[in-house]
Amino acid sequence: MNMSTANYLPVREDWLAAGSETALEPELAIIDAHHHFYERPGWTYHDQEYLADIASGHRIVASIHMQALTRYRTEGDEGLKPIGETEYVRRLAERHVGAATQVAHGMVSYADLRLGSEVGRVLQAHVDAGGGRVKGIRHLATWDADSSLANPLSAAPPGLLLDRRYREGYAQLAKFGLSYDAWLFFPQLPDLMALARAYPEIPVVIDHCGGVVRIGAYAGRRDQVYSTWRKHILELSRLPNVYIKLGGLGMRINGFGFDQLSASPSSTVLAETWKPWIETCIAAFGPDRAMFEGNFPVDKGSYSYVNCWNAFKQLTRDLSVGERHALFFGTANQVYRLGL
Repeated sequence: MNMSTANYLPVREDWLAAGSETALEPELAIIDAHHHFYERPGWTYHDQEYLADIASGHRIVASIHMQALTRYRTEGDEGLKPIGETEYVRRLAERHVGAATQVAHGMVSYADLRLGSEVGRVLQAHVDAGGGRVKGIRHLATWDADSSLANPLSAAPPGLLLDRRYREGYAQLAKFGLSYDAWLFFPQLPDLMALARAYPEIPVVIDHCGGVVRIGAYAGRRDQVYSTWRKHILELSRLPNVYIKLGGLGMRINGFGFDQLSASPSSTVLAETWKPWIETCIAAFGPDRAMFEGNFPVDKGSYSYVNCWNAFKQLTRDLSVGERHALFFGTANQVYRLGL
């Protein structure tokens, strides 16, 4: 894979395959709460690529597709161009109705919330185009003074979540019964808390454990990063309309360096590395407000799909059957209203 930007780690299939394991507990039902279909320079990842990854042995009964700037309309109303992605993902999803894995059974689409109250027409168009699959909206908010951290394809201006016009658009989500997926960096979590508190009727799902950043300006401050991140996570968990996704810890910004290992990391290595982050989130939010995510193909540069979910299973082996069911299936099913 020829990646055009350093924001993504290159996927090395041979490196991944050499360390891939047998799936643990292959009968455990899982909803993969977060994955993408991509069309980027040198990188295509759609339903067949995703199915090849999940064929490694875990029982993925359904998945939730997360917006990925793919297949936008190329003509017409600028605000409605993202509807093209929803239309395309629906077509892919309909190939797999009745299959063992309901691919993209739910979708989180993109709408420019800076349109304010006018974004309602975009939300309606997504709902119509998705045929019942569109469950939420994500408008990325990633910003940091260290500009090397944000993907230039989706970098946001500072203070976006506090912007009046953005909030006008955000408020429209309630009218359509849509949730909000939040992707941002951990120093921005107080802004998200203010937003979630101001609109308690809108469910908020924090992506990727709250944006762990340990490179760039944060590389030499890892103890401080963890303590600040933990403080924000505990504060956000007090809001009953806020949920969290457990995963997304294989990105460049996380700074765990899995891609630097001579062999792809085992699930035991992943579990030991992630333990303080995952356990903090579960303890704060509880299993009924937390859900596991694969974040493929973004995290595929750091570990295989099978090892990722094996690590999640190892991290939860001391929890009850009911708690594990919530984390792997129930919370995603409820928050995204999948009806499974």
